[in-house]
Amino acid sequence: MSAAIGSAEAATRARLGRQGRCTETEQADFAAAKTLLPGGALGGNQFAEDAKFVFARAAGARFWDVSGNEYVDYCLGSGSMVLGHAHESARRAIIEQVAKGTHYFAYLNEPALELAKIVARHVPCVEKMRFTVSGSEATFHAIRLARGFTGREKIVKFEGAYHGNHDYAQISTAPKRESNFPVGIPDTAGIPQGARDTVLIARYNDLDCVRQLARDNAGELAAIIVEPIQRIISPKPGFLEGLRKIADEFGCVLIFDEIVTGWRLALGGAQEYFGVTPDLASFGKILGGGLPVAGIGGRADIMDLCDPTNKGQPGFVYQNGTLNGNPLGMAAAVATLTELERPGTYAQLFDKAEALRQGLRRIIARHGIDAVIVGQGPLWHLLFGASGEPTDYRDIQRADGKKLLAFDMELMRQGFFVLPGNRRFISLAHTDRDLEDSFAAFDAACRKLKP
Repeated sequence: MSAAIGSAEAATRARLGRQGRCTETEQADFAAAKTLLPGGALGGNQFAEDAKFVFARAAGARFWDVSGNEYVDYCLGSGSMVLGHAHESARRAIIEQVAKGTHYFAYLNEPALELAKIVARHVPCVEKMRFTVSGSEATFHAIRLARGFTGREKIVKFEGAYHGNHDYAQISTAPKRESNFPVGIPDTAGIPQGARDTVLIARYNDLDCVRQLARDNAGELAAIIVEPIQRIISPKPGFLEGLRKIADEFGCVLIFDEIVTGWRLALGGAQEYFGVTPDLASFGKILGGGLPVAGIGGRADIMDLCDPTNKGQPGFVYQNGTLNGNPLGMAAAVATLTELERPGTYAQLFDKAEALRQGLRRIIARHGIDAVIVGQGPLWHLLFGASGEPTDYRDIQRADGKKLLAFDMELMRQGFFVLPGNRRFISLAHTDRDLEDSFAAFDAACRKLKP
């Protein structure tokens, strides 16, 4: 490597992250946000004062803030951007669709039908499907369909599992104290007692716990909803197969929440990857290629409950939304899945993730830091004070979460962007250069942590 090239690379790395650089324009943006938005934020996450920023633009595996600072992105729209930002295929598809029309209400349109064909071709459980705008809507409607199909009300979800922002999902998603199974702990104010009473909480990877709940609530259990990989916790051998058997034995619906795992592990999602077929599945994130697209799919006899010709009849399940099947989102989704169908795509994605994990492990070992890099496929996470891969939510809780949050803030200052405290992703757009810059930023954050 020539001295000029080495010097240029060092200069690029020096530009990564906030590093104290914040223009008057971005400061004015922060002030406006604080006035107009609760907490100055668009959602449920906020950063430290010296780490926060305002997005300006993004391309590939990187983005830039309003002050011109550069970041390597491992949040990727909370996992939506598997192709990276502003991918040419998705961009071209959106532009072409804009010229044809941006919205038709929730009526049949060409790109929606094309997308449904692609999904049904690859995902084992999908005989029929419906589209929604968000993953929260998808899990909500999957639960409603299960209740309509079985005529029962109760559902089993797992401690630490995230299924969206609705009342049935926001129970024991991130509890700060341990509950006595199956009683859950609401994550937010405003959840009525009636909703709480219908949600039973089980321990992930514990089939005995689930089976006992099914026995105790036989005849009342409508569904078991599970993230096949719960956040960053992989299923033990036989766990998903065991859930399939319990659902069959007690006549309830098995729902896979594939909003994270869908098209990330395989074209057929976690159900293809692990070889277990649920009755229903919810989808989102990667499906939309960065646009607000999600969906529910599964057995025809369950999905047909929302056939509009049955409106007003016993058993009809209402499922609708003004922006469902929006043609812009459908076009972006078709373009994204078409790219993922290319031979060798998943091997490439998995190899990038493993190269990242191995590189980060070497840096941790070199600094003698008590932490582990965990994860499967293109998912990864960092846990301080943990001995290895977690098996349930309480393993995550036993790790040092405060140290993780402090370290994540330092990572962002160094230009290594993650969603603080949450699992991380990698995209097909990440290059060797992106990984090299990430390793340098991670090393710098470790040096700050050591004292």
